[in-house]
Amino acid sequence: MRQSLTITRLGAQGDGVAETPAGPVFAPLTLAGEVIEAEVRDGRAEDIRRLTDSPERIAPVSPHYGDCGGCSLQHWAPAPYLAWKREQVRLALFREGLETEIADTVATAPGTRRRLALHARRGPNGRTLLGFKARRSWRLVEVTACPVADPRLVRAFPALAEVATPFLEHPKSAPTLHVTWTLTGLDVDVTGVERRSGGLSRDGQMRAIEAAGRADLARLSLAGETLMMARPPQVAFGPATITLPAGAFLQASPEAEAAMVQRAVAAVAGARRIADLFCGAGTFTLPLATVAPVLAADASAEGIAALKAGAAAASGLKPVTAEARDLFRRPLSPQDLKGVEAVVFDPPRVGALEQTRQIAASGASVVVGVSCNPATFARDARVLVDAGFRLETVTPIDQFLWSAHIELVAVFRR
Repeated sequence: MRQSLTITRLGAQGDGVAETPAGPVFAPLTLAGEVIEAEVRDGRAEDIRRLTDSPERIAPVSPHYGDCGGCSLQHWAPAPYLAWKREQVRLALFREGLETEIADTVATAPGTRRRLALHARRGPNGRTLLGFKARRSWRLVEVTACPVADPRLVRAFPALAEVATPFLEHPKSAPTLHVTWTLTGLDVDVTGVERRSGGLSRDGQMRAIEAAGRADLARLSLAGETLMMARPPQVAFGPATITLPAGAFLQASPEAEAAMVQRAVAAVAGARRIADLFCGAGTFTLPLATVAPVLAADASAEGIAALKAGAAAASGLKPVTAEARDLFRRPLSPQDLKGVEAVVFDPPRVGALEQTRQIAASGASVVVGVSCNPATFARDARVLVDAGFRLETVTPIDQFLWSAHIELVAVFRR
């Protein structure tokens, strides 16, 4: 039975929410104030027909909007969309009893995302399809345009489909191409290839390498193992240039990365020694080393090696000491942080509760928290505030445009 529903707000995942006697109903691709007619199953609206439109609704720019699982907020005008992201950060802090100045959300322009995860599947006619998963489904939506992506990535889609084809040789393989635009060209790491049956055959590897050559890839790797490298894939972190390890983490948008780095560097000005924890390959470490000597740590040995090589080849940097260390199993202690006046930490989505406790007990006077999850950030922030830090400011960063995903940079001072 179809129901008429009025959307009253947007939930944390960006779906519209209608309050009903049976509980909240979540309706994707809707906005507050809209009236819809839909089938309701297990608290979700399906087969939605909008009866009224919000004045904040705008025309989406992607031809795949509504089918593709990405860009779920592309129909929302920029100002209220960015304000909603700021409000999500405020709510996360409020749940932990925290209040502070929250800056306006830093916007990211379309066409600037340098990283994509493209799924490859065999089409009904044998053609290789490349794209993203449909909303709440394993079905693949073939993508021919992507307004969030760097246009150089989009232009490479046909060549990347050719590169993907050899990885489909086993019927159980579901390859994903992790594609990154670097200073020296495209870097592609492929995951999701069936391994129990022996993995990619020698013939498949050769066909993939040949296709990578025709596509002029800088590097092609399979689950982090290099298959071919025409040129080292390189990115710049501050004054240093590093060669990305295969499959390494990299911020999705250079614009968002620059906004986060600028705020971190400004916050630690005057510090005589800095620690950068969960440092990866040096996104923050190398710019921070223009300010003071840096102690860096991350679980990725390959990332630490790339960071060290980049620091050694750069000029004008203060000394960098870098250690491959699992900060969840072995967080840096106050003794390890002795002499450190400022700490920058950028953990994964789960946050870094135990490492935060060690930072709180250290002698650091400034802490910069970078996070991709406001909820775990707020939990960790509570630890610092309880230890005598003041949460000075939080800046939301809209790195993943038109999604519910929120990045942030926060500054704490004793």
